[in-house]
Amino acid sequence: MDATAISRTYARWAPVYDATFGWLTRHGRRRAADYINARGGSVLELGVGTGLSLADYDSALEVTGIDFSTDMLDKAREKVREQGLRQVRSLRQMDARHLDFADESFDTVAAMHVLSVVPEPERVMAEVARVLRPGGEVVIVNHFARETGFLARVERWTAPLHDALGWHSDFDMARVLGQPRLSLVGKRSSPPFGLMTILVLRKTG
Repeated sequence: MDATAISRTYARWAPVYDATFGWLTRHGRRRAADYINARGGSVLELGVGTGLSLADYDSALEVTGIDFSTDMLDKAREKVREQGLRQVRSLRQMDARHLDFADESFDTVAAMHVLSVVPEPERVMAEVARVLRPGGEVVIVNHFARETGFLARVERWTAPLHDALGWHSDFDMARVLGQPRLSLVGKRSSPPFGLMTILVLRKTG
């Protein structure tokens, strides 16, 4: 999916995103936020969307959120204002392939349900490795393609609909595990029905 298609798709989804994908993704978001809260420090959330995860972060964190969609960011900024989310330091429009942050800027990067959306996820992961401090971690929540079974066939059938859906149903986990500076240190499935996977990768010194 290219950047123009992403903008069009999420302009359509923004008004109803919380009531649709919000329900589907809430368990993974909360589990990821709990893990990140225990780490503390500074957090960059890629693809912050409508800001569904922002209230789950501890008030002691320093959270920066980015998204390519201005329509989604408008919804996120509204949540920050209405809920008084002091942990959110800034929300910025940005392409995750070209992060406008200095090297080693963050203790944690959160990527929740975004890597199967962005163009060039490998390039995004290289940027993640760049902006993480040594020992920092990236927490990924995503749906990844199955290799066998009925659901694997469904994923392949729906793959051509990715522009309308806003994500790739047949997204290969290997695409986020190839960055040499990031080592996999945790993996677990997440509801509903184990459709989502939470990965934790740590930046080596």
